[in-house]
Amino acid sequence: MAQEKSLILFSVLALVLLVLGLVQPSLGQGPGAMKFQRQHMDSNGNPQPNSNYCDQMMKKRKMTEGACKPVNTFVHEPLKDVEAICIQPNIRCKNGQNNCHQSRSSMRVTDCRLTNGSRYPNCKYRTSPTKRQITVACVGNPYVPVHLDA
Repeated sequence: MAQEKSLILFSVLALVLLVLGLVQPSLGQGPGAMKFQRQHMDSNGNPQPNSNYCDQMMKKRKMTEGACKPVNTFVHEPLKDVEAICIQPNIRCKNGQNNCHQSRSSMRVTDCRLTNGSRYPNCKYRTSPTKRQITVACVGNPYVPVHLDA
């Protein structure tokens, strides 16, 4: 009888762990959310970066491996504030999808643009800090940003 109870408990525990393993990617740390954070979030970064900021960050965040990413934006706000954009009303994304959301207020961002004549492997960027509303595409459960649309 004790062995039977142990077997049942073990089976229930194994089932719970299996379900948690399947659900885990939807807990806000799926590949899309992680890529968004790597490519666009710099909450601790200086909101008035120096002229080398983009060169350093693009390399550090692995966006100059194999090729130079032409354009990227870093957001200098807390992740929770950027995630909160996902509760704003849906708007159409540039790609036609309807899962984009625009921030209500301006956010501190830095735009990085590949300079004319810059070629891989020597990727050089123009650093442009500014404040503006941003638009993010959100997916998942919980609903989290996976793409910076504008």
